[in-house]
Amino acid sequence: MENKNSQPKNDLLWNVLSFVMIAAILGAVVIFLSIFTNPNSAMNPFPPFTLPEAIVLPTNRPTFPATWTATVAPSTATPAPPTADVPVVSATPAEVGTPSPTETQPPSTGGYAFATQTDPASISSVLYRPEWGCEWMGLAGNAVDLQNSPVRGIRVQVGGYLGAAKIDLLSLTGTALQYGQAGYEFTLAEKPVASTGKLWVQLLDQSDLPLSDKIYFDTFSACEQNLIIINFKQVRK
Repeated sequence: MENKNSQPKNDLLWNVLSFVMIAAILGAVVIFLSIFTNPNSAMNPFPPFTLPEAIVLPTNRPTFPATWTATVAPSTATPAPPTADVPVVSATPAEVGTPSPTETQPPSTGGYAFATQTDPASISSVLYRPEWGCEWMGLAGNAVDLQNSPVRGIRVQVGGYLGAAKIDLLSLTGTALQYGQAGYEFTLAEKPVASTGKLWVQLLDQSDLPLSDKIYFDTFSACEQNLIIINFKQVRK
């Protein structure tokens, strides 16, 4: 009789345990599916590592100051860019020694590397600018080295006063080919204007140190003299 009474109790216990096991399995499946579909769920004991937000650094673009400002009149010829074969010349005045009897003494330049080949000349611009006629006044010239070869890429500065107007212009040799392979040109006014010793031109190196003395020149109100020509030549290294 005792064995028969204990059999239903054992069956009930196993049934309860089976139900608990099935419920636990179903709960585990639900938790697994929840973590699988949403790894960042609060039920996940090992959530995935969150990558930090990428930092976007600003891009700095360098700016370069202009090294020179060229003010030249329009030219029909294509300017030749400064080449790398510009000779290195000293901008510091050198001590002038006493030449030997067999040497030819160079013109006095105050110790600078360049001097004018001849005195400034005034001519009509129609020889180089026939399309402008008398509606223009300018300064132009050329620069050569000791062997009379063109020297391109030298800075040319014009300064002074033309009437009440202040003149301060920069250009490079080699930008006005109609005057030579190392030619330069400046527009001074829209018509011929007379002045006496108020304007000057000077050659500079890349550090703005003088390569020549300031050459003062006159301008004229006549159309036949509206272009001033000043050519430079290297006289020492």
